[in-house]
Amino acid sequence: MTAGEPRLYLDFNAGAPLLAEARAAAIAALDAANPSSVHAEGRRSRAIVEDSRRAVAEAVGAAPQNVVFTSGATEAAVMALSPLWLIDGVETGLAHLAVVDTDHPCIREGGQFSAEAVARLPVDADGIVDIAAVAAFAARCDAERPGLLALTLGNSETGVMQPLDRIKAAIAGRNVRLVVDAVQALGRVPVDVAELGADALLISGHKLGALKGVGALILRAGSTRPLPLLRGGGQEGGRRAGTESVAAIASLGAAVRVAMARVAAEPLRLRQLRDHLETAIRQRVPDAIVLGADAERLPNTVALALPGLRAETAQMALDLAGIAVSSGSACSSGKVGRSHVIEGMVAGGLAIAADEGALRVSFGYDTSQAELDRFADAYVALAGRRRGQGSHDRAA
Repeated sequence: MTAGEPRLYLDFNAGAPLLAEARAAAIAALDAANPSSVHAEGRRSRAIVEDSRRAVAEAVGAAPQNVVFTSGATEAAVMALSPLWLIDGVETGLAHLAVVDTDHPCIREGGQFSAEAVARLPVDADGIVDIAAVAAFAARCDAERPGLLALTLGNSETGVMQPLDRIKAAIAGRNVRLVVDAVQALGRVPVDVAELGADALLISGHKLGALKGVGALILRAGSTRPLPLLRGGGQEGGRRAGTESVAAIASLGAAVRVAMARVAAEPLRLRQLRDHLETAIRQRVPDAIVLGADAERLPNTVALALPGLRAETAQMALDLAGIAVSSGSACSSGKVGRSHVIEGMVAGGLAIAADEGALRVSFGYDTSQAELDRFADAYVALAGRRRGQGSHDRAA
């Protein structure tokens, strides 16, 4: 990092920078009254909440009344991963849960299900779920013992996207509910609750540039949904008790509108940036490995592994050079241990050292090619030092 050079933030999957529009919406709502109050002040607050609800619903093709605001995607996941659902209005017990072994911990840990009821489905070397395992799980789900399949649309560490068409075909005609974590996908690729075939979607505000501490559970049909996790007052149509955080919800509505406008105006920009970075790395560091390179991936995410270079070491060196990237999910960073995502891919045939891990580079619409070139220069320098150190070790 040269003198006067600004820090470079390339960790959007951990949290996108707060958008000016989201900041302004939050500040304007800071003095909002309780939106459940029936007086004029309360009605004005309710109008802010409902305006954001419409924005979120429009973004994913849902009805506004089927958007349930939460404190974030983790709460939404725990609510959705419940053994008790209403199915077409009838309270129903779900006997089984299947999750993908490489998914975010809020999905992978099974929510409210007992450990014995949770099956973790394996992935291949690219991180794609084993479709035969999906079909085998679905075959166990019948009228007496219905099941729930929960998965992440776009992996937070690798960007690998699960093939929803093949997954839907594998569970077709079976008594299986589908929950899709769209946290990393929304605002980067088209997301439509009906097209995905999901009974419920999860989203998070701060991945879009809203305030931290707000998210949503979005239902395809109000008559099919998990029973409430938080009980008390009648907020959110009786589906999530607790006074809504009006300022945070306002910021989410603003961020969603900005994200959808950018997707519509520049649908190829993120992919072009990703391709530019990957081409530069492959040309200059031929032994670098792009995880999930043969799979469909989120257009803003690149996960890089390099033989002989530990991701944690590279991350610290880049941080000292003024570049912020990640060596895993932000929910796991700082913890000692290997990435469960990479472990799952290695078990599926990925030929890298799981102990060394991978760097995650994730960016947004305002990221420039010059900024990605700066990262590439720093990464190439790290690769060169790694090779020099390796030669020294062998000579010794």
